[in-house]
Amino acid sequence: MKDHSQPNHNCQTTAVSSSPSTPPDMDAGIWSKLPEELLELVLSFLPLKNLLNLRSTCKRFKSLLFSPSFVFKHSSSPFPSFLLLSHPQCFHHFPLYDTTAATWRKLPLSLSPLLPCATGAAQASLLTSSNGLLCFLLPNSFLVLNLMTKSSRVIEFPYYPFGFEIFSLIATPAGYNMFMISSGSSSKSTLLYDSKAQSWQKFNFSETVLSNNCQETGVYFKGCLYFVTPEPFSIVCFELESGKWGRPIPELPAELMFARLVSSGDGGGGEGKKLCLIGGVGRNGIARSLKVWEWECSGGMKWVEVERLPERMCKKLMSVCFHNYEHLYCFWHQGLICVCCYNWPEVLYFKVSRRTWHWVPKCPSLPDKSNCGFRWFSFMPNLFASA
Repeated sequence: MKDHSQPNHNCQTTAVSSSPSTPPDMDAGIWSKLPEELLELVLSFLPLKNLLNLRSTCKRFKSLLFSPSFVFKHSSSPFPSFLLLSHPQCFHHFPLYDTTAATWRKLPLSLSPLLPCATGAAQASLLTSSNGLLCFLLPNSFLVLNLMTKSSRVIEFPYYPFGFEIFSLIATPAGYNMFMISSGSSSKSTLLYDSKAQSWQKFNFSETVLSNNCQETGVYFKGCLYFVTPEPFSIVCFELESGKWGRPIPELPAELMFARLVSSGDGGGGEGKKLCLIGGVGRNGIARSLKVWEWECSGGMKWVEVERLPERMCKKLMSVCFHNYEHLYCFWHQGLICVCCYNWPEVLYFKVSRRTWHWVPKCPSLPDKSNCGFRWFSFMPNLFASA
């Protein structure tokens, strides 16, 4: 008599398991039934590269990525920010310095495929950057470009022949303006391009307000562009909405040998909470020290000194520019005040939060003997900046 309570060792049970390396495909119907808010949450965890690749996946993803709700929720996502170097020996290949990781990116940024035809690309030159947008000068037009979305707009000159100076790009979440002083006729005028209206505006320009020799571009602060005039140094501003010039800041610190302005809103699309002055202080045309001041609007409207460059670093900076201060320029980048020189491959920057000074090392991809012509820009990729 058989004992049926004992297990049958001749009977084998086969377990079927799927390999973890080949997960089953997710039913497309599940994605299509996900609520919009849940799909937005899933997409928000993806890296920037994956977000960009999703644009071509389907119309739904593309429309969702650029929807007002998604932009509003995720436009403040922390993307890497860079110092971008433009140099004649790096033709349309722009080295990038990652300021967060404090290192040079291994591969430079190549723009050749995104620029117009070969003739235009060969003659294109980078003018400026703002809020993730780059602006190039072409033979007969300007090109505004967003590298993240590969979107661009060609803006024709308002008339021909056309000459300009003191060019500035002001990009905000609502659009952008291009400011310049036209020099194509006997009398100069102020020109302003509005991306929303896609049109040019012309305003009067007073020769007594801004000298022909002014090398500074405009610094955007609280709806105005601010400029430093040559000696005797003073500050003038252009109000973007009204098109009027004025002198809102009556006095500058004494014994300035050169003066530059930066604003915490530059490049980031914001109004800016700080307006800072970087100046060389000395006598007889030679700067002996470099100081940073902040404009304080309340309590008497005055410049308050916040920092001074250490003496050893100051000597290096002054030897770099050979006391030719026209070669020096400054800009704000993600909490850094950058001091650059056209004929030097390094950048001096002041970390505002820690009040410390540092040098950005020379780019390793540059030739050992690099000619002058170093142009540095603040480049903060922005998926939602519209060209």
